[in-house]
Amino acid sequence: MTFHDQVITILPKLRIQALSLTRNRAAAEDLVQDAVCNALAAQDSFIPGTNFSAWMHRILRNRFISDLRKRRDTTDIDDVPASSFASAPTHEDSLALKDLSMALSRLPADQREALVMVVIQGMSYEDLALATNCAVGTAKSRVFRARRQLETWMTGDVPANDKLHQKVRALRNAMDTHRRNGQNDTELLLS
Repeated sequence: MTFHDQVITILPKLRIQALSLTRNRAAAEDLVQDAVCNALAAQDSFIPGTNFSAWMHRILRNRFISDLRKRRDTTDIDDVPASSFASAPTHEDSLALKDLSMALSRLPADQREALVMVVIQGMSYEDLALATNCAVGTAKSRVFRARRQLETWMTGDVPANDKLHQKVRALRNAMDTHRRNGQNDTELLLS
């Protein structure tokens, strides 16, 4: 597989990681684009045969941290209004986070726990294995299966007979129809 093929293959996973870091769909897309540009520029430094996925995720994470550092202003924290510490999520971002939350709750408990400990808390697989009293391979497998399942659910690759997915799709379609007709979402929920 060529370098460019590997980049294209990993894009969905990078989008999920970027969304979890930025919590904003537009910022996540920008972050993925910047990370891919960095990877293409550093293509010669990638050693074939090593873990391409880890290399790309590291580039994305480092780019996110660099962007945070660049945006840092040097002002007294007491002089900054509290509203500047966070940006209000868009409706689309709220739906994406609700989808993610719903998908996380559907994961088996051992996979959800492993994913949170590794991805959110930054725990190594070895530490996860010790904390959950399992083999390192089992810990890695749990995280892998959780990521794969979340990716499937979040990208919409769900079997057509998935009743929960059908209900969410029907509600979204109804909300879109209401908006096109000039009605707000509250009217839909009350009807």
